[in-house]
Amino acid sequence: MVRSARLPKWKATGRKSLLWLPVLNLREWTDIQVLAHPTALTWDPLSDFDQLPDDVPVSANIADIEEKKGFTNYYMFVIEVKLKGGGRYLIFRRYREFYALHTKLEERYGPESSNSPFTCTLPVLPGKVFVGAKKEIAENRIPILNVYMKNLLCLPAWVLMDEDVRLFFYHSPFDGEQVPHRLRRLRPRTRRVKSVSDQVPVFDRTAAPRAEALFDFPGTNKLELRFKKGDLIYLLSKVNKDWLEGTADGATGIFPCAFVKIIKDLPQQEDTVNKVRCYYYDETVSTIRDISVEEDLSSIPSFKDLMELMRQEFNQEDIVLNYRDPEGDLIRLLSDQDVELMVSQSRSYSSEKHFFPWKLHITHKDDLGVYNTSPGAGATQTVGAM
Repeated sequence: MVRSARLPKWKATGRKSLLWLPVLNLREWTDIQVLAHPTALTWDPLSDFDQLPDDVPVSANIADIEEKKGFTNYYMFVIEVKLKGGGRYLIFRRYREFYALHTKLEERYGPESSNSPFTCTLPVLPGKVFVGAKKEIAENRIPILNVYMKNLLCLPAWVLMDEDVRLFFYHSPFDGEQVPHRLRRLRPRTRRVKSVSDQVPVFDRTAAPRAEALFDFPGTNKLELRFKKGDLIYLLSKVNKDWLEGTADGATGIFPCAFVKIIKDLPQQEDTVNKVRCYYYDETVSTIRDISVEEDLSSIPSFKDLMELMRQEFNQEDIVLNYRDPEGDLIRLLSDQDVELMVSQSRSYSSEKHFFPWKLHITHKDDLGVYNTSPGAGATQTVGAM
């Protein structure tokens, strides 16, 4: 029996026929031989846990929800993940990502699964809700999803090492670019410094980002910086659009932007919001507009959401959406399948940083002159009719 120092030890009895079980992580597949009789397999939780890699999540808790303006407005769960090795980070997940993960695990390890020799009792995930206020629905899901993640991370080691489980809790580049606006259940951690004087050898005070207090700020907990009107505060970071982190009188903490006047601002950070480039064709003029959407560049919008977003942005109802095919002709979008084709064809295109590779061309519904109708050069095309 072949074992890996990174993988669980299996105890088995009974018939010794062998099979290969792929154990997944983010970087590689490791094949190990195990005894094939599934009913004879048991696992030792303590021994298995000791052999798991340090980057395996051991706990996850929702710190807050945040509203995002994507192709449609939605809420994301801000989740603090703690790793076996002691590391921690924040990930941002939508409910549909929970649902997609659970569906895959049911197919793979559920009691009715025929795709794997291993099955287990999976935690219960709350079903989709189609009626109600989005914020209220998201708030009500927090305690249930916390229980779901807790029970999920208590499953056998071979579930924790599943590729889709690893990917769900993985800190992606998208997660790294997000800045939580607030963390009601988990306040932002602050850096500790002994005193402002400790920073004098490193920073020139006249060049350091700083602010002057306009009002007294008493602070409501130990994470918030207390100061009085007229105090000089050295800025460390921008928590979000409403809060800053700074240091004054030997203390470090966060405070509201509205309570201070900026003397020297923090360096401008790169805009990490992704954008869709749109070309709008009117009767007399054509314009280019870049629309910001808080979505990952790999996401594919539905036709309905895309149409509603463009109608809202351009304040027009009688518009249609198009894209250019590889031959340069405009193709009208009519369905989700058309959008998927547009995205698929655009993957070979180069694009600017933080821009979706596909571009939209918005025209009026009755304007057919934008389409190629020249004989021999292709007939008028609409993807939905092809």
